[in-house]
Amino acid sequence: MLQKLVEPNDMGELAMIKSLLEGSGIPYVVHHEHVGSLYPGIPFLGCRILVDDSQLVRAETLLRRLRLEIREAPPT
Repeated sequence: MLQKLVEPNDMGELAMIKSLLEGSGIPYVVHHEHVGSLYPGIPFLGCRILVDDSQLVRAETLLRRLRLEIREAPPT
């Protein structure tokens, strides 16, 4: 059964999460991935990334690590 992993805030975050999951071999489904292209000018519309129950904990752990690395990245 598929479970919601996250609702990305924008296309950049969506691309980063998809890359992380693909690189880690975690299958996923993006629900409403292209809805925003139907309504240009409207902020990012309710996209959700879904993963299988068996991969949810692993995917959540990877996302937490990613967010920690981004937060701790030194300013350039």
